[in-house]
Amino acid sequence: MNYIHSAHDFTIVIHICIISCALLLGSTLRSKIRIFQKYLIPAPMIGGLFLFFFYNYVAKYLNLEAGRFFLEELMFHLLNVSFIAMQLRIPAKKEKVQRKGALWSNVTALLAEYGLQCFLGLLVAALLLKKFLPGSSVALGLTLCLGFELGPGQAESMAKVWEGAPYNVVNAGDVGLAMAAIGFVIGSVVGVVLINRAARKGWLSADYVEKLRNRKAGTDFFRLKKDRVATSYQTTVSESMDTFTLHIALIMFTYLISFLILAGLEKLVAVTVGGKVLEAVTGLWGINFVFSSLCAIVVRKTLIATHADHVIDNQTCNRIDGIAVDFTVAACLGAIEIAAIRQYWVVIVALTLVGIAITCFITPWFCSRLFKDYSFMRFLMIFGTANGTLPTALSLLRVVDPDFETPVAQEYVNSTALIFVFALPILALVNWPAKGLVWPFLGITALYVLISFFLYLKLSGKRAFAKGGYFYMPPEE
Repeated sequence: MNYIHSAHDFTIVIHICIISCALLLGSTLRSKIRIFQKYLIPAPMIGGLFLFFFYNYVAKYLNLEAGRFFLEELMFHLLNVSFIAMQLRIPAKKEKVQRKGALWSNVTALLAEYGLQCFLGLLVAALLLKKFLPGSSVALGLTLCLGFELGPGQAESMAKVWEGAPYNVVNAGDVGLAMAAIGFVIGSVVGVVLINRAARKGWLSADYVEKLRNRKAGTDFFRLKKDRVATSYQTTVSESMDTFTLHIALIMFTYLISFLILAGLEKLVAVTVGGKVLEAVTGLWGINFVFSSLCAIVVRKTLIATHADHVIDNQTCNRIDGIAVDFTVAACLGAIEIAAIRQYWVVIVALTLVGIAITCFITPWFCSRLFKDYSFMRFLMIFGTANGTLPTALSLLRVVDPDFETPVAQEYVNSTALIFVFALPILALVNWPAKGLVWPFLGITALYVLISFFLYLKLSGKRAFAKGGYFYMPPEE
């Protein structure tokens, strides 16, 4: 089928329409099928399954088989848009200072997740690939952390770099996407199972258990007009420019700045240094979201310094972020090539089992002993981000804390800046295993595990190895 008619090419528009249809279908099915609501399966993931089958089995008959590459590019750019939208939000004036205990406990838990997922994932891949797929890159083991801990956008953008020269890791991006999709499923399904278990075992206070029992699973839509919630405010006079237009323009302006900085840095290194330094700088495109975030912070602070921050509406930024995340999740599944799953199914299964062991057994064990207050809710935040993204964590937390009355969500967000600083070495050196530098990278990730272990001992004190449950230690009365 030809999608170029007269002077117009409809190909990209057709792909966007297909994604939109999948999202509508996913939302409709979620509103009708109870099990999707019970286990908090997001509508974009349901729609993404249809995209997976469409682009693997149907698209080739409609001359749309190249759509998978479009989905990959879409995810890469929407990831950066998502981070910019989050960082442009004007922070509320804090009534009280962030507690150091909560700050360092969150940092310790996330450092442990990064270290364990990178170290064990890489180690398992090294052992398996040598036996089952000799000659394959051990770097595929890092897709556990990229997919589970960082999410589909980062998994695709970082692993995709390995497919090109000089790494030449075949189908690395597809393996990363597959791991991200599996992480979403584990986070959603197992998360709800753990919440129900917490209600039965007394891991939550009686007040929150009562709220949980009274809560009704949503269908995706408000049935009555009176139930609708206002989620954004106008910051511009509509006759001049729509508020949504202003926010989109500001986000894309910030994105352009980040692109120019990274492109300029690459050009400067190419004409002055070259060699290995240029190779390292080129690899930074895989973590372009980092530069996008930093540029957004600079733009936000500039608006605040010039007393122009009133043009930003945080809820509008949230809506744009939500759009980017929804399309990214759906595109994540649609972009997976089934041939890659067949080729690496042993590695994918093994990494999934390792991921489940870490997030579903090790994480609740140490989180229940690490956090001194709201321990189960704080564990849900760590568990959700370790199996997907921050939206996954917030959706789980919202089940037991629907109005975010506790300080759990805010204190976690306040910790992300420090977490990002500590995680930066892993992100900067993520290409090492693809180059063959497996053992040095294993040494670095082992150091992360060791540091997080010592922090855990210091912060948890006598509770570090206290008896009280092999899986989860109930909170102290």
